[in-house]
Amino acid sequence: MQRRSFLKTALASSAAAIAPAAVSAQAPASSGTREYYQLRKYTLRSGPQAKLTDQFFSGALIPALNRLSLSPIGAFKVTFGPQTPTTYLLIPGTNLETVANVDLLLAKDEVFLKAAEPFWSAPAKEPPFERIESTLLKAFEGYPKVTPPTPKNPKRIFQLRTYESPTPADHIRKVEMFHQGEFRIFEKSGCGNVFFSDALVGPNLPKLTYMLTFPDMEALETGWQKFFADPDWKKLTGNPRYNFEPIVSNVDSLILAPAPYSQI
Repeated sequence: MQRRSFLKTALASSAAAIAPAAVSAQAPASSGTREYYQLRKYTLRSGPQAKLTDQFFSGALIPALNRLSLSPIGAFKVTFGPQTPTTYLLIPGTNLETVANVDLLLAKDEVFLKAAEPFWSAPAKEPPFERIESTLLKAFEGYPKVTPPTPKNPKRIFQLRTYESPTPADHIRKVEMFHQGEFRIFEKSGCGNVFFSDALVGPNLPKLTYMLTFPDMEALETGWQKFFADPDWKKLTGNPRYNFEPIVSNVDSLILAPAPYSQI
C-alpha cells in the first residue's frame, strides 16, 4: 500500500517537477521546439562492402537527408561494443512526419536514387549490410536540440548510452533526474552533452538514450570519475524519490568514433 501511494504521488507530480527543472538545466542555447531523432543501427559485413556502405552514406544518404532539412547527421562507427563492424546514424529533425517517413521521401528523390544505385542494387550474395535497426526518439524537454561539439575533431570519441527501466513510473523518474541536475553535472565534470532523448518506438521499452562526447578515452574515464564524485550527484541519488528501488534495469554503453563524413 505504501509503495502504491508513493508511485501514485510520483506520477502525479512528475510533470510539475520536470517543468521548472528544465528552465534551470544547462540545455542548448537555442532552446525551442523539441527535436525528433531516428537512430539507425547498420550491422555491416567486413570486406569490400564496407567501402560501398561508406560511399552510400557520404555521397548519397547524408546529402539527401540534408535536402530534407534534416541536419546535422551523425555517423559513428562502433569502437568498443558488440557486433562490429557497425555504423550508427543519428537523423535529427523537428518535423515528426519527415523523420519517421525518411525512406518514403528518399524514394522520390531522383538525385538520391542515382547516387544510391550501387548500394541499393548490390547483389543478394554480397549485401552491403546484414540488418538495419531503427529507433524513434524524442528529445528531452530540458534538452530539446542536438549540440555538436566544437571544434570538430576526427579523433574525438562519443559514448552512446541507453537506460532501460523496469516500469513506466521508474522511467519517468529516471528522466526527471536528468532535468533535476544531470545535464549540469555532466558539464561540470567535463562530459560533452550531445543529445538526450526518450524512446517512442523501438525494442526494449521503456528506455531513454543519450550521447556524450570526449576528446579521448582518458577524458572519458576522468569525466565519469568526477561525475560520480560530484556532491550534487550524491545529493540527487540520495533523494528517496529516486533510490527507494532500482529505476534502471539495464544499461547499454557503446564507444563510437565519428566517421569522416559525420556532421556531428
